[in-house]
Amino acid sequence: MLMSNVILSTTKLCKTFSNGGTQQHVLKNLDLEIFDGDFTVIMGSSGAGKSTLLYALSGMDKPTLGKINFAGQEISGMSNDKLAVLRRKNCGFVFQQVYLLDSMSVMDNVVAAGLLSNKNKKQIVQSAEKLFSMVELKRNDWVKFPSQLSGGEAQRAGIVRALINNPKIVFADEPTGALNSMYGKAVLDVLTNVNMNGQSIVMVTHDLNSARRGNRIIYLKDGVICGECKLGKYVSGDRDRHEKLRTFLAEMGW
Repeated sequence: MLMSNVILSTTKLCKTFSNGGTQQHVLKNLDLEIFDGDFTVIMGSSGAGKSTLLYALSGMDKPTLGKINFAGQEISGMSNDKLAVLRRKNCGFVFQQVYLLDSMSVMDNVVAAGLLSNKNKKQIVQSAEKLFSMVELKRNDWVKFPSQLSGGEAQRAGIVRALINNPKIVFADEPTGALNSMYGKAVLDVLTNVNMNGQSIVMVTHDLNSARRGNRIIYLKDGVICGECKLGKYVSGDRDRHEKLRTFLAEMGW
C-alpha cells in the first residue's frame, strides 16, 4: 500500500449467473479495499472471476449481493443512469480490445470522451496534447484513424482517452493481452508512469511481466480471494521483486 486512503471497497460481494437453470457463483462474499495511489493487480486462473470483479468494482455490472463503496458513495444500489454519470466522472477504462471509433480521428475520439464531462473544447484539446506526448504518440498519429495505427499505438491512444477526464481510478482488463512484447512493454511503461504520478490503477492480467508492475497483487480462485502479495514501488530490473512474485504465485497454485 502506497497511501492510506481507501478509494474503493466491497463488503460481502457476491455475483451469481444463471445458466440453463444452474446457478454459477462467480464471486463469493468478497471483502476488498483498494487504496488511493495503488497499482492493484488482480490475478487468477481462467474462470476465477477476475473480470467479473473488475466490472463490479467499476460499476459496469451490478453485484447479486453485497455492497460496493466508491469514493464515499454506496454504488451497488445505484440506477444505471447514476452509475453512468459516476463512471464518466471518476473512471477510466483500458481494455484488451481498443474500442476507438474508426469513423473519427484519434484526437476526435479523445475529445469526444472529454466533452462528456467538460464542455471547454480548447481545454480538452490542450489536455489531450499533453497526454499524447506523455504516452509518446507522435503528432502526425493524432489525426489518423484508429485502423491506421499499430496495436501498441492504438492502445496508448486508448489510455489517453481513459485519462482525459482525470479519473480517480483507471480500470484495465488485460491491456497487453493482444500485443507483442515490445508494444506490451510500451503500454505497461505508460501505466507505470501514470501510477507513479499518483493515479490509482486496478488491472486484471494473467501475464507475469504485467503483474510485476503492480505494488499489490490480489489472487482470486473460484471467486474467493486466496492471497495477497505486496511488492512495493516498481523498479525496473528488480530481480528480488520478480522472484517474490513468482514464489507467491507458485504458492497460490498458479
